[in-house]
This record gives sequence, structure tokens and C-alpha cells, in this order.
Amino acid sequence: MSDSAERSAYLRALCVECGGKVRFDRWMQEALYHPRFGYYSAGIRTIGGRGDFATWPTLDGSLAKAISYWLRQHRSRGARLHVIEIGAGTGALARDLLALLGWWRRPVYHIVEVSDRLRALQQETLAGRKVHWHKNPAAALEAAQGRALIFSNELVDAFPCRAFRRAAAGWEELHVILRDGGACEEWINAHELPDSVALQHPWAQGQRIEVHESFAGWLAEWTPSWKQGRMMIVDYGDTCPAVYERRPAGTLRAYAFHQRIEGRGLLDGFGRRDLTADVNFSDLLHWAEIQGLGTTPPVPLTEMPGIAGTPRSDAAGAFKVAELEACRPWKKTAP
Repeated sequence: MSDSAERSAYLRALCVECGGKVRFDRWMQEALYHPRFGYYSAGIRTIGGRGDFATWPTLDGSLAKAISYWLRQHRSRGARLHVIEIGAGTGALARDLLALLGWWRRPVYHIVEVSDRLRALQQETLAGRKVHWHKNPAAALEAAQGRALIFSNELVDAFPCRAFRRAAAGWEELHVILRDGGACEEWINAHELPDSVALQHPWAQGQRIEVHESFAGWLAEWTPSWKQGRMMIVDYGDTCPAVYERRPAGTLRAYAFHQRIEGRGLLDGFGRRDLTADVNFSDLLHWAEIQGLGTTPPVPLTEMPGIAGTPRSDAAGAFKVAELEACRPWKKTAP
């Protein structure tokens, strides 16, 4: 059986499992992370100008400079610094950052990566450097005894999201059905709404929004293990309602070889293209505060030291930076 036939058979089985309609966040989860057919699990080749898509570290070294400054600003005196990067792409950011930090008080560097394919790329990029890999943040924090400075770049947008549309009688939620061999949108009345600031806003009828509910669940899983430190989150998006203003069709889109795809073609190419949505930072901070974390309002990436004045600083305008802080009672464990 060909790869395309196997994918089609899997999608038919998935629809049967879900009662004929697959809620979009489940569809996105499978399209990105299915062990055999998922884009990040098995489909992605590389990241950058010649890859499937580009991220900030593949464009220039300014983000590494900004994070280096941030690490030096927030490190604790007299303690060995543990740094955790969540979702490290090709490893280019880690490579540049370790070079900037140098040997003086070099931190213990951890990478959390769920994609075996990206992990292999990272190990190739970082060959010869002492880096520790983990499958989840809890494992990295255990190695760091709960104290770490954590950062991520374009991480939240890769979490599966739920998609909603404002209707006359309330909210409808996006599901996916198979019709004539292809994937199609199906909107049904939403009976269970997630905890989202965006759903409380008085949107006009027809407005679409996305909620990264899976990120809220992920945050709740590991933050109890985080006793002390800060986290910098860099991603494209904004606070609500600004994130959806002038975007009545929402922010869902796909990327295939740097081509942006929206509308009818969004559901095509299951597992062969990236799916993403802008980050609602108002939700992100709300969920962090529920976990007892301190938060700071997001600021434009262009305001970070090391970014302003670089050749690509104009392109950073769509990116925001928010910080979370953990400060819980901590007791050092025996070695």
C-alpha cells in the first residue's frame, strides 16, 4: 500500500473513531505529531531558507544576543545556572547562545524536544557541545533540581488549537469531516467552551478565533515541578482583542515550502505541511496565573536588547515576548 493510501486509510479510521467528525484540535494533533504521519514527527526535513519554513534563529543571530542578555540579567548569584530551551528547532539558537555565553560560568544546557527528527538535527548542529536532551519539561526540571531559566521561540503556535466561529445563537466549533475523499470543514454548536479570554469578547457574527487549550494543559502538567526561575516566551501573536482585530477569518494557516495557505486548502496535505495559529497572549498569561506563576505583560520583540537596529528588526514586529516567573519554596536535594 502506498503512503498516500495508508494516510487515507488512517484518516477514515480516525473519523470513525470520532463519530464521523474530528474536532479540529485532534485533527491538528494528528497532522503534526502522529508517530508515522505527523509533520513534526516524520515529515519535516529542516528549518531555514532551504527548509520547510524559517524561524528567527535561522535568519540572524540577534535573538541569541537578546536571550544571552536576559540570562545574564536573571541568573542567581552563587548558583549553577541551568538553562532549558523548549523546542529547539535545528539547534541554531542553542549553538549561537552557547558561543555568546562563552566558558565563563557556562550553564548546564538542557533541550526539551518531542520530535525525534528535530532532535537528530539538533545533535548534528551541536556536535561536540555538552547538551542534555529531555522529552518533557518535568524531566529537564528534575535534572535541574527545580531551578532553571527557561525559554522558547515559536513554541506555543505549534500546539494544537480549538477553532470557533461566532454565530447568531452563540459559538460554533470547527470539526473536520471526509467528503468525496477530501477533508472539509464542519461547524457545529459548541457545548463545552474552554477557559479563554477571547470567548468573552463581544465579537461580530462570523468572527473566528483559536484557543490553544492544549498549551494550558501542558503548562499545568510540569509547572508544579518548577520551583524557581523565569521563562521567556517568544512567539507571534498579541493580546486580546488585538490579536484578532482585522482578522475576521481568524489566524489559522498552513505552510508548505514557505508558501502560506489559508481557506479551503488549509486541510489538504495531512501531515505534509505545518499548521499554526497566532498566540493569544491574554490567554497564555491567564493560564499561567492559574498555575500560581507570576507574569509580565508581553512587549514587542523589537524592544529586546540585541534586536533593535538589526537588519531584520522590522520583521520582528509581529513577535511578542512575555515572561513567567516561579518562586516556590525550594529545598536542595542530596547529590
